[in-house]
Amino acid sequence: VAVLAVAVPVMGFSEKPAILALVLYGLLPIVQGTLAGLGSVPPASREVALGVGMSRWQMLTRVELPLAAPVIVTGIRTSVIINIGTAAIASSVGTQSLGSPIVIGLSGFNTAYVLQGAILVALLAIVTDMLFERWAAALQQRRGPG
Repeated sequence: VAVLAVAVPVMGFSEKPAILALVLYGLLPIVQGTLAGLGSVPPASREVALGVGMSRWQMLTRVELPLAAPVIVTGIRTSVIINIGTAAIASSVGTQSLGSPIVIGLSGFNTAYVLQGAILVALLAIVTDMLFERWAAALQQRRGPG
């Protein structure tokens, strides 16, 4: 909400502050997940990759990223869920978004609109979270135990 409040006076009421907020709020969990995932790669795996003559790029793409993928996907999952909520709030800065029925309902004292919008946003977040959970589990299973 703070990014929206700061961006509106500079960018005006439009999609631009909403897009800026979505990018900024979504970036940190992805970066943290990527760094945590790459940090969780066992040093022995890196040593083996170097031992068989892999270049730094080959080691990253063939060893480190596949081993870090479940943690990276968890960061992406967090980012997407945060952005679903942020997109719902973004309709308050004059753009059509997930939260438009909520804002319309609040401005017209229409509880049905508010509930309709809130339930749809919540369902989207829950279903998206479940899909990402399955994706992360599949990656973890492919990676193997440990």
